[in-house]
Amino acid sequence: MNAARTQRATVMGVFQDRAKAERAVAELKRAGFPDSDISVVTKGRNETDAGSKTATGAATGAAAGAGAAALASLGMTFGVIPIIGPILAVGPLAAALISAAGGAAAGGLVGALAGLGLSEGDARFYEDEVNAGRTLVTVKADSRADEAWKILHRFDAYNHEHRAASSAATTGTAARTAASNVTAAASGGERSMKLHEEELHVRKQPVEAGEVRVHKEVHSEHKTLDVPVQREEVVIERRPASGQAASSADIRPGEEMRIPVREEQVRVEKTPVVKEEVTVGKRPVQETEHVGGTVRKEEVRVEKQGDVDIHTKGNVKDSGKCDKDR
Repeated sequence: MNAARTQRATVMGVFQDRAKAERAVAELKRAGFPDSDISVVTKGRNETDAGSKTATGAATGAAAGAGAAALASLGMTFGVIPIIGPILAVGPLAAALISAAGGAAAGGLVGALAGLGLSEGDARFYEDEVNAGRTLVTVKADSRADEAWKILHRFDAYNHEHRAASSAATTGTAARTAASNVTAAASGGERSMKLHEEELHVRKQPVEAGEVRVHKEVHSEHKTLDVPVQREEVVIERRPASGQAASSADIRPGEEMRIPVREEQVRVEKTPVVKEEVTVGKRPVQETEHVGGTVRKEEVRVEKQGDVDIHTKGNVKDSGKCDKDR
């Protein structure tokens, strides 16, 4: 839709029905587009032959009565609705249609649209559409151009490119229809109907269902070990002597003996050792899930009118007579 946008991202839309243009403008306002960015140009409903200035003035007055109310019903608040002959305009585009001096059209609608960045050919297309009694809506949308066009197109708006594509599609469809008729005539008048049926297609994709965390925790506990230890004891034994004579020098006061006594002491040391090993891994597990959906299927239903014999092949339902025979 490049032809529907100007250099300033102004979206253009033409409506066959002025009421649909009204609903489209209301929807634009609900979407947040301000009144100052929306313009409407349409032709008055009661135009007369503008062959003279008097006739032109009469057409202007009639348009003021019939068209101003229609444009005002769009809910806009632009103040006075400017009227240019049989053409009614409201919004920013109206200011471009009127010269600052005498209120006369400055270059007409083509000049005003050219000021928005349209080529002369595109501008003349929209002028011809307005002259043909259709309604032109423009929206200065900037980065929201796609959103604005979707709103206009939802209410059956079209632009220069859209109309050209529709004409080409219509021409192609007519050619295909003519070719189909020729084929049907060549085959003895037989025609075929294709039946369609929806099928379910399942697509699998991996998703993260959860997470497993493996970590170590330290717990303290008290352990007791029985360790055999050895210690020395002093044994004192007294025995009677033989009574052998001894000299006086053998008597020494303070004589003593020192005997060291030993024992084993237990010292506890802690040493970390590997007791076991934990291995973490993943493995695929095959399961079956039951999925379903509602699908549509086309069937052939034959209705007959009058005394007609029908011979069917395959799965064809005969509903009997049609409503006219009942």
